Amino acid sequence: MAAFNHDLLVSAVSNRINNALYKYVHNFKQRQLAILTRAVILYAKHQSKIQRSILVIVCVVLIERLRKLVRLMTAERSPAPVGNGNSKTNNSSDNGKQRRGAQLDKQFFDNMRRLVRIVIPGLLTKESAMLATHTILLVIRTFLSVAVAALDGRIVSSLVRLQGREFLLGIARWMAMAVPATLTNSLLSYLQSMLSIRFRQNLTEHVHAKYLKNNTYYSVGNLDDRIKNADQLIAVDIMKFSNSLSELYSNLAKPTLDAVVYNIQLAKSLGVESLFGIMVIIQMSMGMLRLLAPPFGQLVAQEQRLEGEFYFTHSRLIEHAEEIALYRGHDAEKRTITRRYLRLVRHVNRVFRLNVFYGMLEDFVVKYFWGAAGLVACAVPVFAERLPGAKRAAELALTANGANLGDRTRDFITNRRLLLSGSDALGRMMYSYKEIVEMAGYAERVTDLLTVLDDVSEGRFVKAKVGKAAEKASNTGGDNDDAEDLVNQRGSLVESKDEVEFIDVPIVSPNGDVLVRKLSFLVKPGRHLLIVGPNGCGKSSMFRILGGLWPIYGGTLRKPSMSQIFYIPQRPYLPIGTLRDQVIYPDCAADMQKKGVSDQDLLQILEVVQLGHIVDREGGWDSAKSWRDALSGGDKQRIAMARLFYHRPRYAIMDECTSAVSMDIERIMYTHATGLGITLLTVSHRQSLWQYHNFILQYDGQGGYVFSKLDPERRIALTDEKQRIEQELAAIRDVEKRLDDLRAQAASY
Repeated sequence: MAAFNHDLLVSAVSNRINNALYKYVHNFKQRQLAILTRAVILYAKHQSKIQRSILVIVCVVLIERLRKLVRLMTAERSPAPVGNGNSKTNNSSDNGKQRRGAQLDKQFFDNMRRLVRIVIPGLLTKESAMLATHTILLVIRTFLSVAVAALDGRIVSSLVRLQGREFLLGIARWMAMAVPATLTNSLLSYLQSMLSIRFRQNLTEHVHAKYLKNNTYYSVGNLDDRIKNADQLIAVDIMKFSNSLSELYSNLAKPTLDAVVYNIQLAKSLGVESLFGIMVIIQMSMGMLRLLAPPFGQLVAQEQRLEGEFYFTHSRLIEHAEEIALYRGHDAEKRTITRRYLRLVRHVNRVFRLNVFYGMLEDFVVKYFWGAAGLVACAVPVFAERLPGAKRAAELALTANGANLGDRTRDFITNRRLLLSGSDALGRMMYSYKEIVEMAGYAERVTDLLTVLDDVSEGRFVKAKVGKAAEKASNTGGDNDDAEDLVNQRGSLVESKDEVEFIDVPIVSPNGDVLVRKLSFLVKPGRHLLIVGPNGCGKSSMFRILGGLWPIYGGTLRKPSMSQIFYIPQRPYLPIGTLRDQVIYPDCAADMQKKGVSDQDLLQILEVVQLGHIVDREGGWDSAKSWRDALSGGDKQRIAMARLFYHRPRYAIMDECTSAVSMDIERIMYTHATGLGITLLTVSHRQSLWQYHNFILQYDGQGGYVFSKLDPERRIALTDEKQRIEQELAAIRDVEKRLDDLRAQAASY
């Protein structure tokens, strides 16, 4: 009995607790529903004021964004030096804050303005017309997308209402709309590819006009340290920048237009308030993504630099393959190439690792978080109608009507389609931010190339000190004002009629080594000059200044135009082309015809250097081969001399140009050159060449020199006597050494 009473008591208590909990929960739901209902009624009462407030907030935010953008575009930032220079102005940048890597700052906008002016030269150009057509097609595709979204809602609505005729008509309209949609997409892809080609063509032609003008291609690689791989910048980075720019316009303009149009449509369907809530969520998530985004611009610029270094290492291997093979240096080169490659691989792996986390976070936010927020926004109008006090509350019970259900289905499908498309557009805008930062890396490298080309063409170089100049600077604590001022100053160039004269011209290497403080001499036509001296004394440096390759660091240089000075190096350059092109370089066949020179005349020139048989041997004048491999060293030097006889300049610089031919051929070459009236400036250690010169410029290797007349017979006699005396002195030293040994041996016994 006691147990039965206990069970009744427990049951009664449990029922009272359950009833109390039910009442509490029911009352709580009623209170929440009442609060929500009052909020809806209050919102309906002040809807116009709320919408105006939202518009004011949006306008304020947009104005603030524009103000920040303008401030970003006009903010000054100290530029980072692109190389180690030997001028004092470059050192001052170390004191301020340097710009590291590609960033979306004023420098980026300046770079883009400069490059866009090149790729799009003006409004009335083919590029502008293509951009305008591309923009029109983007607008058409956006409105087609809106029409497809509305049609999608009507098709699903007719399906829910069981209206077969309307459903089939909707399918027919869907298929008809596919024709302009697919045509528009194909034309957009075509125009994007054509824009990329046009951008690259304009930018490449602009760079070539600067790079291949006035020996700039030489100065960039030899007088300036800022660019080590100009070939990679021109061939690869310009292509990547052009592709990135053309893709960015489509990938940024289309999502922006889509977002604007879709938001207008959604504002009409869902209301400004729901759209404002979605945009707040999107802005917060975009801010978080930007905060967590890796520095893609710096990473891309660094990757391109490492790619260039790796490419440059292989280019060096190909260029010096013979020397490396003879030294059996393949293991050393393999270590160098592997080291450069591993640096590139480590950097790429680091980029991939950074992209894993950021890509996961970006996909989650863009595809799922924004999609969920959009679905909630689509569902709000439907569920809001069920609240007490709503205008259509009485109609919600009539769901069997089918018309209301079909309308809600149509609106939900249309809004959902627009929201998903808008979310995709915003996602592409987020991806475009990454593309913009990557393009900033390409833009910075291409702009650096243009800046260096402009500086070099105007005679401004940035060169690190090496060798004696670096050693002297380190010994003086970096204070080497004399050499620094000498390198930074410029002399004058005067074009003469037929004389070559150096007047107090310093011979200074670009890295700061002062080889000769002041060089002065005069060469007139017919005064053949022989130049001798130890290695590194300034012989080739003087020729580079005379040839216009190096700047004049002081004094005055008088010389004829460069068309009257011809240079023949020890290893002649053989261009790509026919056998005829090897003889007449840098002329072409049309230039040869204008000069009235025929192939028979060229054959007579080859006969002079005893190379006439090469025409039949190599297959005629129009035969095209890799002449660098087809000809021997002696044949190459004979071709170079034939090239000299074809051009017949007033002066010829002969830099050890007969080292691979016999003395008989050498005599024929020099005799014929002097017979043509060509004044010779020769660098050679062969005594056999002395007889063809009547002046000598002799360097002592310590910064001094002697310029005087040359008596070949007297000089040869003095040289022979000097060698004989040196041999006799060497023999006397050997005898004295032997005598000392004998004395030491005698003393030991």
